[in-house]
Amino acid sequence: MTRTSRRFLALASVVAFGLMASGCAEPGAVAESPEHTGKTEQERKVDVEFNQELHDSLPENIRESGVVRVGTTAYTPPIVFLSPNNEEIIGINADIMEDFSEIFGVDFELVDVGTFASLIPGMKSNRFDMTISGMGDTVERQKEIDMIDYMYDGKTIMVQKGNPQDIQTMEDLCGLKVAVGVGTAQEALVKEQSAKCDVPINLLSIPKQPDVLVAVQTGRADATVGGYATGVYTTKHQIGNGVGLEALPGVREEVGYNAMGFTKTNTELLDAVAGGFQELIDSGRYEEIMASYDVEDLSVDSAKVNDAANLAQSGD
Repeated sequence: MTRTSRRFLALASVVAFGLMASGCAEPGAVAESPEHTGKTEQERKVDVEFNQELHDSLPENIRESGVVRVGTTAYTPPIVFLSPNNEEIIGINADIMEDFSEIFGVDFELVDVGTFASLIPGMKSNRFDMTISGMGDTVERQKEIDMIDYMYDGKTIMVQKGNPQDIQTMEDLCGLKVAVGVGTAQEALVKEQSAKCDVPINLLSIPKQPDVLVAVQTGRADATVGGYATGVYTTKHQIGNGVGLEALPGVREEVGYNAMGFTKTNTELLDAVAGGFQELIDSGRYEEIMASYDVEDLSVDSAKVNDAANLAQSGD
């Protein structure tokens, strides 16, 4: 069996390369420099092995095709993004899918759909079998899909380097222009904050996440609210469209989970993947993956399904 999850790129990403060459930044487009990805280069010490029982737990159609189609949005380092040469989908998600390919004996192929808002509709229309991305597990989202929680994350604010507006808290966004991705939890969070402001936030909802960062880079927006892991990682390594931006690490809102998504009718695949993820955790390989991106503090200790409400109640 070949490992294809790292190398597989959907048509949306391939088209993006051509557009980027002509000066148009499209979904998944990552700056060609710097040459690094920010990943900590270290020797892999933990290997995973094929598990016949887990293979047999997959739905029959997947066992026959040998492929699990996995929708993603390749623009949120270190979670999932494009390599500097734009030839691979890389990151935490890609590493997990590559190891799943070994454990299950079928190929988990990442499909870059380009925009976050396309993930759930694409899965529901059978364009792919599951999703993995920076999608947060929320009680509201669980009404639509089921979710396996694979890492902790939160929300933070990103601004131009130097923080020219001296933003320190969510309250400081009142009266400013704030860019967010359409349909994201961040959009909902900013709308909630705006309702508390004496002077409302000027909300710029943008379909393509890379363009959200460009809006802040160019001064079209004063700030954006994004994933904590992505913001801090991008600030440290200055990669992709995050060059020239900085996260405010003191702002960490709505700590929750990032999750894999499944349709409500695909419980067989949900259960199989939950078992495979627990195998990855138990082997020590999952922790090794997280450490290689300097985010081991965001690791989960077990495979939980639809756990958002429990996390909120625990106050973790």
